[in-house]
Amino acid sequence: MQEYLLKMEGICKAFPGVKALDEAGILVKKGEVHALMGENGAGKSTLMKILNGLLQPDKGEIWLEGEQIKIENPAAALKKGIAMIYQELNPIRDMTVAENIFIGREFVKGIFVNKKKSREEAKKLLERFGLAIDPGAMMRSLSIAQMQMIEIMKAISSGAKLIVMDEPTSSLTDEEIKVLFQKIEELKKEQVSVIYISHRLEETFTIADTVTVMRDGRYIDTKKVEELNKNTLIHMMVGRELSNMYPKEAVEIGETVLEVKGLSGGRFQDVSFEVRKGEILGFYGLVGAGRSEVFRRIFGMDSGSGGEIRLEGKALSISRPYHAIQAGIVMVTEDRKEDGLVLCRSIQENIALPNLEKYKKGPFLDGEKEKRECREIAGRMSVKMSGMHQLAGQLSGGNQQKVVLSKWLMEQPKVLILDEPTRGIDVGAKAEIYTLMCEFAKQGLAIVMISSELPEVMGMSDRLIIMGEGKIRGEFQREEYAQHEILKCALGGKEKEEI
Repeated sequence: MQEYLLKMEGICKAFPGVKALDEAGILVKKGEVHALMGENGAGKSTLMKILNGLLQPDKGEIWLEGEQIKIENPAAALKKGIAMIYQELNPIRDMTVAENIFIGREFVKGIFVNKKKSREEAKKLLERFGLAIDPGAMMRSLSIAQMQMIEIMKAISSGAKLIVMDEPTSSLTDEEIKVLFQKIEELKKEQVSVIYISHRLEETFTIADTVTVMRDGRYIDTKKVEELNKNTLIHMMVGRELSNMYPKEAVEIGETVLEVKGLSGGRFQDVSFEVRKGEILGFYGLVGAGRSEVFRRIFGMDSGSGGEIRLEGKALSISRPYHAIQAGIVMVTEDRKEDGLVLCRSIQENIALPNLEKYKKGPFLDGEKEKRECREIAGRMSVKMSGMHQLAGQLSGGNQQKVVLSKWLMEQPKVLILDEPTRGIDVGAKAEIYTLMCEFAKQGLAIVMISSELPEVMGMSDRLIIMGEGKIRGEFQREEYAQHEILKCALGGKEKEEI
């Protein structure tokens, strides 16, 4: 057992109404990248939160370097050499980049924090990662991708023996992912172990040495990466075959529903397009292309200058989301936890929140009607839950996304905008979201799908618009799709004129 750094065995954890872990475990060697795989709700994050001291197990044992240990809290975990990068980013937004990197292990000068030393050391780290970020900048001024890189840097710079990375690349560009993988290879040479959680299967085969699979809170199996292929891994994870990952169906495309002309904003200029009834229109581009910003402007989340938005031929004036929702445009945002859900409220409250007008009964709300209709839509969306009063924050990523969809579909919209609809959710939940998209299109909904995953957006869209540097660079019909041509267009190597 000397070659093993970590052993977790017989770990059990129950929450009210849910058995999250049932005799779960993992065995990690020194200096290896060990992928922990499974659907959302399989128990991966719960197991890692126990390892990091955020949760205490009801039963089970943890061994580190041959010694049985108890981990009371994250600070204790860090002292033992265990660092964790969480899927839900929790930066202190009103502190600087340097302060966030060294929080809890500040440089001191006498009885004071040595801020100058913190900034100098942070600058060195930022340069090592190739990040042009001011160490004195406030965290709230950074993009989600930049915040993700800061969290990764913080963990790597802590000198840990074991680093848990929970969905570390969910917001990163391809170049940033390459930098991260280079750092992971360096850590391996230093005999640091990495537990890597990701729903991107291609990453697992690129970076991992070993894979442990969990399902329904239980340990399923551990295999060397070379013993697996994509299909066998998916089968281990979901316990069933997913023969058609992208179940796109041919749907009769109707008349134009949403028309945008010459729209401009902070990071985009002169954007024009249309989306029709029953159509899934894909928007693709590299991070920073301006895709999300266009639709935040259309949905009234951001202000802009110039341009025209028409719905079914009628000009709209949208300065806040309420105006868009009233017109029949709804949006599932990129960050469901920040913009899409009230995590400390129940599933029922989240679904009902934008629909309270329809439940008015004099000066009161019709509670029975609200409960009935919310339960009905959650059932149609196949939300896995202990009950309608379960908190949204307790759900897996895929089920949280279904709750967001549920609240908007109660509005019976004309246009559904989906920004990164499958980010951070597992392959089984992805397949369910894709199937729902096809059902919505068949019902005549006009759908816009923004995605940074090219196979996904090619697999699910009828037509694809490519953006780069705030402008539309090209448009492809489904029969024209070719991955290399689309990538070339996104990178600026080609601009199609007939758009």
